[in-house]
Amino acid sequence: MAGTVLQAHELWGGYPGNEVIRGVDLTITSGDSPVGIIGPSGIGKTTLARLLRGSLRPTRGDVTYDGRSVSRLPRKVKKDFTAAVRFQSQDSLSISDPRLTVAGNLKVALKEARKAGRTHATSTAELLDAVALPEQFATRVMITLSGGERQRVALATALATRPEILVLDEPFTAVDPQSRGDMARSLGALLARLGTAAVVITHDLELVERMCPTVHFLADGQFVASGPIGEILARREHPAVREIAEAAPLAVQRFR
Repeated sequence: MAGTVLQAHELWGGYPGNEVIRGVDLTITSGDSPVGIIGPSGIGKTTLARLLRGSLRPTRGDVTYDGRSVSRLPRKVKKDFTAAVRFQSQDSLSISDPRLTVAGNLKVALKEARKAGRTHATSTAELLDAVALPEQFATRVMITLSGGERQRVALATALATRPEILVLDEPFTAVDPQSRGDMARSLGALLARLGTAAVVITHDLELVERMCPTVHFLADGQFVASGPIGEILARREHPAVREIAEAAPLAVQRFR
């Protein structure tokens, strides 16, 4: 797989009378290390994800997939975009049949990858390990899973299709903190092996610290600080950064 690029340029967007994104620039290329996007609740992180996906049209600027506007892709290119750039949110779950076992659900996704020419040698056990689930989960029926387990299987399913870019919008809200830490380590390793770039949109400072060498802090509709999360919180150059740093002093100390 080579060179898929998802790019936002001078991106503005939101809803009538409320443009919560105001001039964001972002470039993600397949093979990149994971990039984090953090910021206070309600600041527009999910709106940014919708703009990147093309489900919300920008009022100014654009989001492009390999140079083409994602909100105006021809049908064939849209299909390619959907396969190459996967979006996973806190309430999304790709299940073709809730009566399938976890292994059956993953096999459907692996078959989809083969049809799209994205064959890879990752086993069901490796996919489950990447989301901190034991191998014996393979025999569980999808409909019996808890919310956190469903979120983790949804992510494993997305990984099975071997996207070139994976955009994660608060995908681990129902996952317990210990499992999130385990997932960050194993997920990062599998992303690197598959050559899949990731955008991690979250309020979870520890998650981005473990996964993302570069983090963008979203406030006032723009990225007001960028770099390693420890440096951003230590500098505290923007009031929104200071507020989060002061609310989590132990995290700031640990990230230094």
